Parts: sequence; C-alpha cells; structure tokens
Amino acid sequence: MFNFTGLYTDQYQLTMAQAYYMNGQKDNITVFDYFFRKLPFSGGYVVFAGLEVLLDILENLRFVKNDIEFLKEKRFHPGFISFLEKFRFTGNIYSASEGDLVFPVRPVLQVEANIIEAQIIETILLNLLNFQSLIATKASRMRLAAGERTLIDFGLRRAQGPGGYYASRAAVIGGFNATSNVAAGRDFDIPVSGTMAHSFIESFDSELAAFEHFAKVHPDECVLLVDTYDTLNSGLPNAIITAKRMEEKGHRLKGIRLDSGDLAYLSKKSREMLNNAGLGYVKIAVSNQLDEYIIQSLLEQQAPIDIFGVGTSLVTGYPDAALDGVYKLAFADGKPRIKLSENVTKITLPHRKQVFRILENDGSFTGADAITLAHEQDVDIIYHPLFPAKTMLTGNNKKEPLLNKVMEGGKRLSGSRTLDQIKDYSKARLDLLPGEYKRFNNPHVYKVGLSEKLRNERDRLIEEFKKQ
Repeated sequence: MFNFTGLYTDQYQLTMAQAYYMNGQKDNITVFDYFFRKLPFSGGYVVFAGLEVLLDILENLRFVKNDIEFLKEKRFHPGFISFLEKFRFTGNIYSASEGDLVFPVRPVLQVEANIIEAQIIETILLNLLNFQSLIATKASRMRLAAGERTLIDFGLRRAQGPGGYYASRAAVIGGFNATSNVAAGRDFDIPVSGTMAHSFIESFDSELAAFEHFAKVHPDECVLLVDTYDTLNSGLPNAIITAKRMEEKGHRLKGIRLDSGDLAYLSKKSREMLNNAGLGYVKIAVSNQLDEYIIQSLLEQQAPIDIFGVGTSLVTGYPDAALDGVYKLAFADGKPRIKLSENVTKITLPHRKQVFRILENDGSFTGADAITLAHEQDVDIIYHPLFPAKTMLTGNNKKEPLLNKVMEGGKRLSGSRTLDQIKDYSKARLDLLPGEYKRFNNPHVYKVGLSEKLRNERDRLIEEFKKQ
C-alpha cells in the first residue's frame, strides 16, 4: 500500500549518519533498545503490534533514485550520497513476538547493526511499532469489554490520514473481527463489513422503499440502518416488513443497526419487537462513539447487542493518542552505553539484554518480567529499577525468554505469520495474564525488575559518567 524508502526518516538521522560516515564510524556495531516508559489508557498491559510489517519493510529498505536526487539538493556530501545509494539494512533484530503482552522499561525489541543502519531505521521503527501497539491495546480492551460479541472497525474516516490503514491491522491483533476498510481488508486478509449510510435512505422517497431496494440487491448480507427518522415508530416497523418480504423469497435479514439515541433502551425495545415478529435470528448492531467503557456499560445494562461498530476512539487511541515508545543506545564500539538524567525514570539500561517472563507452574504469568544481561541463563532475584530495596525472588519459578532473533543479516529468519495467527497468539497470552492486570480501573501493577548483574553494570556506569 505504501512505498517506504530510506527517506522515511527524520532529518537528524541523516545528519548524524553523515557525521558517522565522515568520521570513519560506519562499521561500528551498536545495540539499540526499543521500549516505552508508561502504559496507555491507565491500563495494565500493552499488546505489541507492527513487528511483521517492520521486518518486511526492513528487508527491502532502499534509498531510491528520487531520494538520492533530493539529498543531493540538500548538499549532503558526495561520498555519503554514494554510500546511501548502496544502503541496505544488514543488521540483526531480537524481539518479543508480535501479539505478546509487554510492559514498561523492559526492551521490547533490540536492533544490533552498524551505527548508520541502526540510526536510519529508528524513525520508521518507532512510527510503526508505537502506533500499532497503541491501537492493538485499545482494541484488546474493547474485546475484554465485549466478550464474544462481534467487533467491527469503523474508524477509517476518523483516522489520522493514512494511519487508518495500519489501525485496521492492529485492531484485528487486539481482537476485532472485521473492518470497513476495504484496502486493509484486501492487503491483510481481514473480513470486510459495511452496508449503508443515512444518505442512502434519504435518497429514496420513503424509508421502506430504501430498505426494499437494498434487500433486493444484497439479500444475503442485508443490515438495515433504522434510526434515520424514528427508530421505534418507523425504522423498526419498516425493517420488520422488509424482513418478512425477504422470508417470502427465501432470504433472511441479517441485522439492524442503531447509530444514535439511548442504545441500551433502543436495543432492548428493538429485540422485543423483532422477537414478537418472529425475527429472533435478526442481529442487533450498534455504533456511535463507542469505547471500552461504553461497551462495558451497555452490557452491564443487559443490552441485547450482538455487534459493536467502533470508530474514532479505536483508531485514534483516544484519549492517549500516542504510545511513548523510545529507541535508546545500549552498546556501541565494544562498550556499554548509558543515558543519564536528573529524572531517574529516564536513565537507560546498558548492554545487549534478555528479558525473561516469570511463570507459575501452570504456565500462567506471575506478573513479573526480569531484564538480564544477554548471556545470563537464569535469575534468582530481581530488583526494582528505581527502588533497590524492592526485590522479588524468582529462583523457583519457570522462566520464558522473550527476546528472540527474528532477523539476521537483514533477512527474516522465518516467514510472516498471518494476522489470524498473531491474533490467536495474543488472545492466548492475554488468557495467561491474571484478571487483576486486565481491569480498567486501577489495574494491578505488573513488576519489571533487573538482574543483579545488570543493576550493578548500570550503577557502575552511572558512577563512571558522574565523574566526567
């Protein structure tokens, strides 16, 4: 859908890259960590999304002809321009599995590459992973609220430009069933759903005529929008008439949709009217500024809703709008690296690392991840990143390594997983997370701790750089 090239980056990535090149540093191997510091939506977890898209793009990332011509106009050095003409990503990537649950501070993904390659891909990596993880997390929360009911992404028209394309993909990872986004449906093999707008009904001289014409053209996928004029006194009666006429022709009305008003009250009355007419099979769909809290409230009121169509709050990640994922240097030129800050939460972790998930004997999550040095095989105790007196013993627990090599030498190590496979995996992982971390209000805090060796290395570097 989109043609990502090397120019899909920030200017400072190129100015830094040129400085590295001119200084003879282009072959220096680095490790960068991708992580975030704060959970969105005041929630208890994040669904990691966007990895498969990123890997596909990195395998083919190039500076194409018009990229090069543009950079020449910006007076980049001819030698550096020649270097970019041959640019390929040849690094390694270690990552959590797409669809897994991830938490603050711990590395979600690591890039191991020469410093220019690692620097140039930063922007595209953050752009893809931050956005899709945000939307997948929002979708997951709606799935928790909706239970087994159908969720459809209606958000393309309210999305931030082309972001709606990847929002539809991320929504499926989070648990959505279908999308109204035709392009995303084609490219990601997502079921596509959509029937009519109010304008269709308004274009006819009567609501009943509009319903009958639509049913004639779409007899097997007919969902009627019933709130154009008067839901209970016009829309529902006309939908019932249409449904009965469809039955005479051997077809069934698939559903009705409510897009305004008191959705709990109207869905109950609609269900009653449909059942009384012998149309118990007709499903009720609702839309209109839904989010996880409204869905939860509607179902607590026992609203007989079968399908939720969600738009704005899903594809914009409302109310948070962005995941604050960052990309920080951890190792370069044979040495661990660290960023210091007066804000202790922004002090980074050095070295290439591994992350272990601490498990119960039955395989469920204990509610803790351990960050270790890459070579560590086990960890018996973890330390709070900010408060060293807070510790957790982990010696007797099973541990699952989470950062696995997914790209080597710029090539994927395995084929792409389908979107359904990622969705199923994410659901399975969410099922392993205890309920207290999934509640919307004041969820339990998932622990992320450091191994003793990593903590000591971090503290050593802090003291070393404080002396400079």
